[in-house]
Amino acid sequence: MGLADWEVDVYGDLDLARLRSYRLERFRAELRGADVAGALLYDPLNIRYATDARNMQVWTLHAPGRYVFVATEGPVILFDYHGCFHICAHLETLDEIRPAIAWLPFSVGEDYMARARAWAEEIADLVRVYGGGVRRLAVDRSEPAGLFCLSELGVEVCDGQWLIERARSVKSAEEVAAVKLSMSACDAALRTMQDGMRAGMSENEVWSLMHGSYIASGGEWIETRFAASGPRTNPWFQECSGRRMEAGELFVFDSDMVGPTGYLADVSRAWLVGDGAASDEQRRLYGTAYEQVHFNLELVRAGLGFREFTEKSWRMPEEYRDNRYAVVAHGAGLCDEYPSIYYAEDMPGGRSEGVLEAGMVLCVESYIGESGGLGAAKEGVKLEQQVLVTDDGYELLSPYPFEDRLLPREV
Repeated sequence: MGLADWEVDVYGDLDLARLRSYRLERFRAELRGADVAGALLYDPLNIRYATDARNMQVWTLHAPGRYVFVATEGPVILFDYHGCFHICAHLETLDEIRPAIAWLPFSVGEDYMARARAWAEEIADLVRVYGGGVRRLAVDRSEPAGLFCLSELGVEVCDGQWLIERARSVKSAEEVAAVKLSMSACDAALRTMQDGMRAGMSENEVWSLMHGSYIASGGEWIETRFAASGPRTNPWFQECSGRRMEAGELFVFDSDMVGPTGYLADVSRAWLVGDGAASDEQRRLYGTAYEQVHFNLELVRAGLGFREFTEKSWRMPEEYRDNRYAVVAHGAGLCDEYPSIYYAEDMPGGRSEGVLEAGMVLCVESYIGESGGLGAAKEGVKLEQQVLVTDDGYELLSPYPFEDRLLPREV
């Protein structure tokens, strides 16, 4: 399966070589269509997609010490951090591993421009050798000094992020199996957290139950800490704290888990703390969020336009509109990915008229909370389901049950 000698097999029957081949070829198809010599990738998730090379993923998000050159027709060269060549030596996607040239001030201080020139000279040479006369290079991200130096050497930089987002948006059968592996680990972690949750525990203590279980099962990291209880559930986007939960309150969270193969498991649930019964208000909030998610799920199918999805989606009642979630739905893969489906009032001007495609993975979202919540002892509910888009609808990927005590009695 292409595992390193030191890796523990948490991948089951996944054909990792086939998964990697599909992803690299999808990306190269985008590069060919853009008529570029190749791509230079710094984002660790993009490096992972194109090559499956991973190393210090979270750290390199803010300290870019490794990058990869993908020739449109030619080699794939990983430039890795000092002392790390052994980490990815087993990958058949890589033709060569070289030492990275670090040139950010963090690494080299005031010498950064000289180092950036040396970096640019090596990249420009690769463009010259493997570009077939094409001097355009797709780049996902770079600091200004690097772009300036490449331009001085006659390399025309174009946007690479859009190219790889399009490639990442449609999953192969192996990728779907990898997503399901992440979802299975997520399911087990959520069960550990719910079973261990007690009144009197802090939000941080409850969150640690999920985090510990997920990492133990091979999960890689958790992207956010969105978990809150009681009055902190409204408005949303508050990360967990030392607040101690009380019986009868809501505990609400978003998993945001990056799984054993690097794929996101992204579900949201709301639970009732303690053994008591939910209030009528809690059931009303929960039932409204449940209705929104399931109404919008029934719209999902290949061929549905993004704008049509927005126009047909569930209409938010006025009392919840100010606190609506950022999107109706969004793509998911190695993280939150293209596309984003917006509420009508949030639709960006001039956005593309894309359509859902079979093989996309989509997260359908809801947050229901009245405006003026913070400090007003009003709770809110966030629910989210992750699904695979199919030709005639969707396949549910997040089987974790909803909270029976919070569902309206008629559901």
